[in-house]
Amino acid sequence: MDAAPPPPTTGTPATGRLLVAAPALGDPNFERAVVLLLEHGDDGSLGLVLNRPSDLDVAEPLPRWSRFTPDPAVVFVGGPVSRNSVIALATAVVDGPALPRPAFEPLLGTLGVLDLSADPDLLGGGIDEVRVFAGYAGWGAGQLIGELDDGAWYVVDGEVADAVGATPAALWHRVLARQGGTLARVARVPADPRVN
Repeated sequence: MDAAPPPPTTGTPATGRLLVAAPALGDPNFERAVVLLLEHGDDGSLGLVLNRPSDLDVAEPLPRWSRFTPDPAVVFVGGPVSRNSVIALATAVVDGPALPRPAFEPLLGTLGVLDLSADPDLLGGGIDEVRVFAGYAGWGAGQLIGELDDGAWYVVDGEVADAVGATPAALWHRVLARQGGTLARVARVPADPRVN
């Protein structure tokens, strides 16, 4: 049986970057999770797990936004905190009309946080895709840095497609593999090391 690769050096957490769960993280809420950081600062961090689709169709709770939802057109579980709250990410149409703030807060390239109380008919010409998340991942002051020091997460650059891609089950592997080097080797670690 091959040993798991050593933990690689990771980047610095920041808004718009990804946290990718290390194989030995040990928290079932975050097993093989890919988290997009929406906020990171001295007071703590907040993010959305991008690869946990639920069985709830977006059209059920949010019929007016469902026409913008890419496959899989379901609500995603954004994390274990406040599962009754909803946060949406959206991609703006390239060369489309400018989206007004605070209805759309840019985050990463054409990706931003969308205010679901906005009128989709007024924003529709500028919105390409919308992904809806119930709950979020949160860390108190210093908590995420402690987890990084323990080797629980890898911090890497995100891409817009990470948030709205059609194959969320493959996201953990895909993000690690594109990093090359040690992280690409981590991507090959099986979910159950006994099958290695």
